[in-house]
Amino acid sequence: MTLHERKIVAPIDPVKLDRLAEVAIKIGLRLQPGQDLLLTAPTVALPLVRMIAEHAYKAGAGLVTPFFSDEEITLSRYRFGSNESFDRAAGWLYEGMSKAFAGNTARLAIVGDNPMLLSGQDPAKVARASKANSIAYQPALEKIVGFDVNWNIIAYPSAPWAKQVFPGDSEDTAVTKLADAIFAASRVDKEGAVAAWENHNARLRERTEWLNGQRFSSLHYNGPGTDLTIGLADGHEWQGGASTAKNGITCNANIPTEEVFTTPHARRVSGHVVSSKPLSYQGTLVDNIAVRFEEGRIVESRASRGGEVLNKVLDTDDGARRLGEVALVPHSSPISKSGLLFFNTLFDENAACHIALGQCYSKCFVDGGKLTPEQIASQGGNKSLIHIDWMIGSDQTDIDGVYADGRRVPVFRGGEWA
Repeated sequence: MTLHERKIVAPIDPVKLDRLAEVAIKIGLRLQPGQDLLLTAPTVALPLVRMIAEHAYKAGAGLVTPFFSDEEITLSRYRFGSNESFDRAAGWLYEGMSKAFAGNTARLAIVGDNPMLLSGQDPAKVARASKANSIAYQPALEKIVGFDVNWNIIAYPSAPWAKQVFPGDSEDTAVTKLADAIFAASRVDKEGAVAAWENHNARLRERTEWLNGQRFSSLHYNGPGTDLTIGLADGHEWQGGASTAKNGITCNANIPTEEVFTTPHARRVSGHVVSSKPLSYQGTLVDNIAVRFEEGRIVESRASRGGEVLNKVLDTDDGARRLGEVALVPHSSPISKSGLLFFNTLFDENAACHIALGQCYSKCFVDGGKLTPEQIASQGGNKSLIHIDWMIGSDQTDIDGVYADGRRVPVFRGGEWA
């Protein structure tokens, strides 16, 4: 191992990092013997990638293929790339990924880039590059949001990310703190992590089974700055924790996860809502978001910071102003209790109830895997190039489940399950 690699892993507990790799394979993906694995990661996460490859091959993986990104190469594009290059993306790569997923290749993504990497770059170029990439990514993304294969996302504590979360600490201390926070949230900070995840999945399944048994027509949110009614899609189904993909493999798409979630009706959302936590989006912190919905569409929006970026997001396409997901998370979740802003949706969305602008998940419908895109749309599912979660829950949030006949049942009181 080189000196550079030792510096990368020195502040990070290698035993817990290995547990995370094991959980990613055995719980996140439940990788099957003979199944190939496509993996994406930042270059700094190489130690974790190596551990994942080891656990994957021990589980009988056919072929593990990693793709790496690098922050300095990303910044080189903004510093030296031609103006025209920001309207391009590697469509050939995503077409190849789509072909791999169609052949039952599992998908694992490791996140860990500096969330503020592009904060000093031209917002217009960032928006153009993001849109071009979203368009090119569609062939592969459709396989993911359609839950065609088992997939999973985990995180690696890179130094630039750690310094954003813990700006007052030295680099090594910040990385150690972020690593410990990731391990705790991912339930790998103690021995028996696989069993701990099995128990956690069982608790989340109890929540989803209760919600699915209620068949609510809508949810009504009340709290400071919020009076919002979210209609639920026709034939919606609540999901949480482990879910079964179309290939028959039950996996945990997100590690960590504290949410239960479903599909709202894209045309039946009304009222106003404010964010309870900042949204970190492509190098911009969007804070104090406030929006108003009419007939499912955002007709007014503002933010105390990052408003220009928010407006660009909302103008991405016709579905960007409508909801694709509604998720319930108790205020007492471990990530909420940590008091940290991770600047990363994988973690921050698990600190509070949230909604997502844009694309819905077909798996959040009864027999969703058998529905055509046209059927999903007719039942209220939204379609968009984006899917962006932002937090609206707090310890002052009350939520009622509303039946079709108008009767109400308390679902959340004071930010907790009622």
